[in-house]
Amino acid sequence: MGIIVYIISLFILYLVIETAVRRGINSSKIGQLIEDKYEKEEKLSFFDNDLDD
Repeated sequence: MGIIVYIISLFILYLVIETAVRRGINSSKIGQLIEDKYEKEEKLSFFDNDLDD
C-alpha cells in the first residue's frame, strides 16, 4: 500500500514540475522569441503532398 501511494505522489510531483517548467519557458522572453521564430514554419503533412493535388 505504501509503495502505491509513493508512486502516485511521485507522478503528481512530476506533473506539477513539468507544468511549471513548461509555463515558465513559454512565458519567458526567450521562449516567446523561439515560439515566434519557429511558429512561421508550417509543418507539412504527408497528406499535403499526396497524388490528388
